[in-house]
Amino acid sequence: MEKKPPVIAEVLPTHTPELFRVAVQRAAEFLRAGEVVALPTETVYGLAASALDAQAVERIFQVKGRPAHNPIIVHVASIEMAKHCVQNWPELAGDLAKAFWPGPLTLVLPRAKEIPAIITGGGPTVGVRWPSHPFIQAVIRECDFPLAAPSANPSNRVSPTNAEHVRKHLGDKIRLIVDGGQSQIGIESTVLDISGWPPRLLRPGMIHEEALLAVTSELAIGASKNSEVLKSPGLLRTHYSPKAPLVVWSWKDEAELKVRSAHRGVPISKVHVIAHTHIPSGAEFGNVSVIPHDPAAFARAIYAELHQCDEARAELIIVEALPDAPEWRAIADRLQRAAA
Repeated sequence: MEKKPPVIAEVLPTHTPELFRVAVQRAAEFLRAGEVVALPTETVYGLAASALDAQAVERIFQVKGRPAHNPIIVHVASIEMAKHCVQNWPELAGDLAKAFWPGPLTLVLPRAKEIPAIITGGGPTVGVRWPSHPFIQAVIRECDFPLAAPSANPSNRVSPTNAEHVRKHLGDKIRLIVDGGQSQIGIESTVLDISGWPPRLLRPGMIHEEALLAVTSELAIGASKNSEVLKSPGLLRTHYSPKAPLVVWSWKDEAELKVRSAHRGVPISKVHVIAHTHIPSGAEFGNVSVIPHDPAAFARAIYAELHQCDEARAELIIVEALPDAPEWRAIADRLQRAAA
């Protein structure tokens, strides 16, 4: 038997109107044919397939090595398309969509029969989002069907925030990656379950509790203990993980940081530090990165920093502890799961 040639992903640029148009058409052709493609969104890059094609969605799970019980968010490009993905569209859904769509908010509602069970991990609800990135919007409009799209990375690993991250990890498993530049938000969407009352924040994101409460008036935090199925991605204990162990620490000075890291038994030259306030000199550490003490900037940069730690073969990653404030909660959630 002849061996099949290896897959080498084509990376399409989008930085001129003509390149953008060509990339939209190529991506739509692949998606109509039941293939999966990597597309930019404002949160992270997504691995997309038709949300109405169970076989195409199964290919997403195969490429990622994703466990079957972990659901996938469906991406739409209009309120009408969102309504076709769910059984009912309550007034609250309309209010939330008006406030936050297009944008990084996923709404969980009872799924329509057209949405295959594989997307929802066999559960009765589906997460739906209208992303704000112009490229994925254009592709969905060109296809005229919704897209299932989890992050375009191996399961449980750090999500990709640029096309190069996708190419390094999945470039031998998919045929097309669209380069839409660096993700502007940098972490995954907020997920809000409005299939019951009160609304329940399943996964924190950069749209945080106070903003949601202004619309919902009530809010429960975290997945229900009684739920037997996952209603949202991002709920697994270990997720978003770099290859090296990651710890989240506070320290008063560099001497304390060196003593604590020495207790981990890792050569200091293999220790990488990501700081925002108490910044070590970096003279002996493998690398010291500084992200501004600002939640939006930190979210935009953190995954790229973790990818760089992987590239540099760090053996321990130390991230400076974050403030305990609502606007930092989503980033703290990602780091907690990365450290688990």
